[in-house]
Parts: sequence; structure tokens; C-alpha cells
Amino acid sequence: METTSACFERCLGQAPAEVLMLGQLEASAKCIVSQSMPDAFRRLLATRALGGSHGFKPQFKPFAIRPRLIEHRHICIKGDTMSMHSKAQRRQFLVSSTALAASLSGLTLVGQAHAQTAPWPAKPIKIVVAFPPGGLTDAIARNYGDFLSTRLGVPVIIENKPGAGAIIGIDSVAKSPADGYTFVMSTSGTFWQNRVLYAKLPYNLDKDLTPVTVFPSGPLVVGINDKIPAKTMSEFVAWAKKNNTSMGTYAPGSYPHMLADQTNRQHGTTIQSVHYRGEAPMWLDVASGQLQIAVGSFQAFNAVSTRGVRAIGVTGSYRSPKLPDVPTLTEQGNTEKLVTLEGGLPLVAPTGTPEAVLKRMADEAVAWSNTDRAAKLRETFAIPNKPKNLAATRKDWEAEVPVWIKLAVDLGIKLD
Repeated sequence: METTSACFERCLGQAPAEVLMLGQLEASAKCIVSQSMPDAFRRLLATRALGGSHGFKPQFKPFAIRPRLIEHRHICIKGDTMSMHSKAQRRQFLVSSTALAASLSGLTLVGQAHAQTAPWPAKPIKIVVAFPPGGLTDAIARNYGDFLSTRLGVPVIIENKPGAGAIIGIDSVAKSPADGYTFVMSTSGTFWQNRVLYAKLPYNLDKDLTPVTVFPSGPLVVGINDKIPAKTMSEFVAWAKKNNTSMGTYAPGSYPHMLADQTNRQHGTTIQSVHYRGEAPMWLDVASGQLQIAVGSFQAFNAVSTRGVRAIGVTGSYRSPKLPDVPTLTEQGNTEKLVTLEGGLPLVAPTGTPEAVLKRMADEAVAWSNTDRAAKLRETFAIPNKPKNLAATRKDWEAEVPVWIKLAVDLGIKLD
């Protein structure tokens, strides 16, 4: 006599697609099998679907049932007194199958709702820094990351990805899932001006990325090799007209790159921009005399301030708290819009990142800025200002980005 299992296998084998898409079953939730089905069929259905034996605890992903086609099939299971020859039995099986499909569809909705309300964060968060260790961007990212990890209860990984004017690091995040677990921090110029400075980028800065907050960078220091006989920017420009001059920048398209280009256009100098992957090696070359001038953060400048580098000015609208005797470039008579602007270090996420996550990350940046550790860091880097919440950041972004972009357009710098 043909066994129940063998007969069931034979009958399902005749029309697997019309009966059940059993291949989609796998361990993801409890299997609901309608109790109105005959016992033998329910046992064999689950056994067949899961590749197991009787006495199972089946689990599944919802699968499709096609009742209209099932109604016309002749399924016969011998040995367990189950027959579907009669219309009544076929009708009962049809109702049972439909009930099963409805049950599984309900579980699908429950699973989707659970996924949408899953708590964040549930795994480590990564912040990509588009510059190497040793500069202001890296220091703030690590300090903020430590605070964030304590507040959220998950590890926060800082990954340095320098190169190509920060394009490598930014691109890696622009192409990451917008799930709230990947962010990038870089200088404002690499986000704002790069869309003008490069004819072709591997990402769209307007469509692929969205701001979270901006960490202020404070006034930047204009420092020169101590052997150059200049005490102000105008005196340095006069010296540069008579001597071969190179200015160090921490990235192509960065603030010092734009300042060098603007100085050349306005004063007829031929200052060459030399791009570095970060500030530390740049300032070392100023100290050694390989470069004549550079522009960067106070902390990085301060590391060489007693080794042959002297400050002749600062950018922005106010003096550096650490260099109160050094006038701003504006105070020295420079009227160009560029020297009055203060950039920053934007924290950016892939577009589509949940709004609640963006808001929380910005709020945590504000909370971090009020800690003693953040205050000490700001003092070290001579940064008096603090990051803002998401709403204020978006307002500033809309107002300031067009100004920076216009400056890049007017200067006509192209990097590719």
C-alpha cells in the first residue's frame, strides 16, 4: 500500500506551483496552519514545507496559495482516510487554504510593523572622517563619538578615509544604506564647494546627502615660515610678488586653496597651492621651509608655533581666543567676502535617513558641546561657538551654502 507521505509527495509533485510555493518557507516566525484542515494533511503540509518530520515546531515566511487552481486539483492521501474526491471535501480544503493565507498575510503586516518600529540604535554606528588622524576633524569626531557611545549604549566607530579632496570618504557614505548607522564628517568646503570645483563627482551632494549638524571650526590661523620678514598679510603679499611662494592646504578646494587663488587674482601673485591629506604634515613643511605659508586650525598650528612658524592673521569676523594679539584679515584691510566667512565641520548622513535619527544625532551634538570634555577641546582648538540642533542647522545650511558656492563659481577654480 502506498504510504501517506509518498502519496502526498507524488500529488504535490504533479503541480507544485498551483498548490503552494513551499520553497519560500524558512525559520522566521511560527507557522499557522488552519485547524479546519484534516490532521494528516496539516502534518504533511508542515513536514513537506520544512523538510522535517512529525512533531515539528514549524516556522515560516509567508507563502502564496492559489485557491482557484487548488479547487480543481485531485489530491488523494491514502492511509490517513483523507480524500478530496468529493466537492464538499474540496470546498473544505479551499476554505482552509484561504484561511491559512489570510493568517500568513496578517503575520506579514505584523512583521512589517515591527521592522518599522525597531529601536534605534540596535548595532554600532560608524562615522567616516574624510581626513587622516591628527587634525581638528578627527579630534572632534572621536570626542563626539565617545560621548555618543555612552549616551546611546552602542559602539561608535570612527573610520578615517582620506584622499581625493575628501571625495573617497564622502562617496563611501553617500552610497551607504540610509538606516541611521553611517555618517560622514568633513570640512564645509568639501561639501559645499566641491559641487562647483569638480565637473563630475561620483555622488550628488544635493540629492544623496543631508546635513545633521555643523561643528564650528573657529578662526583659522594664517601662518608663515619664521624666516620670512613679514608681520601682516599685506607684507607677505609684497614679499610673495618677489619670491617663489607655495601655500599649504589640507585638501583641494579647501579654504586655504580658495584664499591662495583669490590672492593671486587680486594682487598679481603666483602662489602655488600644495595639497596635503590633513593639517599635520602641512604645518611640518612650513616649519621646515618647504612651504612658505599655510592656513589651518589653531591646534595644528600650535604644534609648530615654537618650531619656526609665526601667525600673521586669522580668518573670520573675530580674533582667535588663543591669539588675541593677532588681528583678523579683515582688520588688516582685506575686504574680500571670503576672509570674513567661518566654515565648519558638517556631520552628514545619506538622504533618507529617518528624521528621528537625524534629530537625535544633532541633539546629542548639542548635549556633547555642553560637557566639560567638549569645552576643553574647544579651548584647545580656540573654538568659541557650538553646534546647533537639526532645525537651526538646516536654516543656516540654506542661507550659507549659496554664498560659498557663489565664491567658488566666481573664483573659477576647477580641480578636474
